[in-house]
Formats: sequence, C-alpha cells, structure tokens
Amino acid sequence: MQAFIKISLVSVLVTFIACNGTEKSGSLNDKKNKLAALKKEVSALETEIATLDTAAANQATGKLVVTAVLAAQPFNHYIDLQGKIESESVSYVTARGGGGQVKGIFVKRGDVVPKGKLLLKLDDAIQRQALIAAEQGLQTLKTQLSFANTLLQKQKNLWEQNIGTEVQLISAKNNVELLENQLKTAQEQVKISKEQLLFTSVYSDVDGVAEEVNVRVGELFAGPGQIKIVNTNRLKVTAEVPENYSQRVKTGTKLNINLPDLQKSIQTSISVIGKIINPNSRSFFIEAKVAADKDLRPNQIALVQILDYTASNAIAIPVNTLQNDETGKYVMVASNEKGKLIARKRLVTVGEFYKDQLEIKSGLQAGDQIVTEGFQSLYDGQLIVLASK
Repeated sequence: MQAFIKISLVSVLVTFIACNGTEKSGSLNDKKNKLAALKKEVSALETEIATLDTAAANQATGKLVVTAVLAAQPFNHYIDLQGKIESESVSYVTARGGGGQVKGIFVKRGDVVPKGKLLLKLDDAIQRQALIAAEQGLQTLKTQLSFANTLLQKQKNLWEQNIGTEVQLISAKNNVELLENQLKTAQEQVKISKEQLLFTSVYSDVDGVAEEVNVRVGELFAGPGQIKIVNTNRLKVTAEVPENYSQRVKTGTKLNINLPDLQKSIQTSISVIGKIINPNSRSFFIEAKVAADKDLRPNQIALVQILDYTASNAIAIPVNTLQNDETGKYVMVASNEKGKLIARKRLVTVGEFYKDQLEIKSGLQAGDQIVTEGFQSLYDGQLIVLASK
C-alpha cells in the first residue's frame, strides 16, 4: 500500500512537469497554484500512509493483554459481621433481706473479685437485737420445758402410786407438748435472726472483676445496678445476622473472630442461635464461646466471619473479569491456535463470590488462561500478545 501511494505521487509530479514544459501559454500564477495544490495532496497522502502503517503494525502484532492460568483450589464464602465480646456470667449484686445502710465498702471498681469475697457491710444493729431477743426467748423456753418435764415425771410417779388425779397428769403432759412446740418455733426464729444478720454482709457470688461500684458509706444499698461483677474467664462473642442467611447458619457452624486492635484471630463455632427475628433490624442473634484470654475484654469490638459455604476443588476468577452481553455471562480466554494467541469468548455459569473472587461452576477449567487486563475491548478471534511483566 505504501509503495503504491509513493508511485502515485511520483506519477503526479511527472505529469505536472510534463505539463509545465508543454504549456507555453500558461501564466506563472496558474502554475504556482497548481504546485501548491499538489503539495497539499502529497501531505494528505503521507498522513494516510502513516495511519495505514500503524494499523497494519497493530494487526500484525496483536493487542497487548495480561493473563492468568487457572488452578483448582479451595473456595470459601463468609458472612462478614461486626460483633462484640461479652461475658457469659455477669452478676448484679442484690441485697438479701431488704438491704440497709452501708457501713463499710471492701471493693472498688476494677478490683479482681473472687467468689465469696466480702463486698459490703450493712448496718446490723436491728438484726443483732432481734437475734439477742430470739436467743433469750429460746433460753427461757428451754428452762420452762425442763421444769415442765420434771413436773410431768412427778405426776407420773404419783399416778403410779394412786396419788393425784388423771386431770393433773394430762395437764402436765399437755404443758410439756405446748412448750416443745413453742421451743421449735423459737429455734426457727433464732435461725431466721441469724440469717438476717448474715444478710448484712454482702458477698460476691461469682469470680470476676468489679465493673461497677455505685454506692458509698452511709447510702442505702438496695440491689441491682449498684454493684456489677463480670466474669472475664467465661467469654462469648455475639453478633446480629441478617435474616436472609437464616437457612445457612446452624449451631456448630464454624466462624473466625478477628480482633483488629490486638491483631489476633480466634477460631470457634456457633453455640447459640436466636429463634426470633428482630423486627427493627431484620436480624437474629448468634453466640459463640471464646476461650479465656488475658487480652480479651467484655464489650470489645470483634469482626466475625461465619463460614457458610466451602468448595474444596473450585475454579475462581477475579470478579471484575466477568462480562455480560445478550448471550449471557462470559470471560475472555487466551487460546493458542497454530502458534498464535487468539482471544476467545467463553460463556460461564457462576456460583458464590467473596470479596474479589468469583466461583465458576462451569465454562472454565484448571489450566485455562483467562485475560485479566485489557479484556474490555477484546472481541472473539482477535489476535493478542502477552504484555511483558
């Protein structure tokens, strides 16, 4: 093409020279105008030559692309959620026996608290007085019962000697039975009074850390909200799962817990699944037990990944390489044909996708060479060249 155009240019110039020699009568201006027009034509033809040369070069070398060879490998899909670390055992210390005025505090916020530790001492003046009165009443009844038993024994001896009346004997028996019943009641009252006195000492019923201590000496201790003990050795992670995953999340499903601040990852499995959908968030809760760890703290943010799908021998491609047209979903592959790389359109069936990877159910296999860069303007059958890396 280039040679043909050059020959044409030469022919035009020869013709112009011949005409110049034969046309004696032409004016000088006409000749100048013709020469300028011919120069313009030459310039246009040279531009066309350059364009055709470039197109021919591109056609000969092919379009530069980047490819990747596919290999079968495990493919996992996760449900990504934000959750938090919580304690499985939280104790809101309550007042037994109605509470009372605080006389002593033996814990402060942040203290490590063993089970059975004394936390508060309440005013016990009334309880002590009640216990003293109950014990005195008990002692009096014991004395009366001892005297009544002695009297009964005497009445029995007299009755055996035919001395005294049956009424006297029965009366003595009834008096002993009455005092015995009263003694049982008094003993129960002493027991209750002792318990009421013990209630003035408030103890922790769990091992943990004092998360809240909202009471002072002299104030009334009544119950929940004033002292909170959190067990940091029994932890769990909780999260809310969108309801559209309800059929894919089961008890025992594996999950990863990532703690960005600690740069730590923990593997566990779901132990509890909520049975009710939250009408506001359209989600349900899950729980998973977490082993004790000195770095973990309740209310810590955790990134939760629930493994809801896995394929051990899958073909996956970068999701951005998938294209669509009227024929369906497809990718461009590099096919070696007679020593040349040719772009071929390959229809595919897709499966799950996670992050930037898309599972291919059919249409591709291990060893296929897909085009990962430069595929946007490729057409089926186009010559391609691998870009050097």
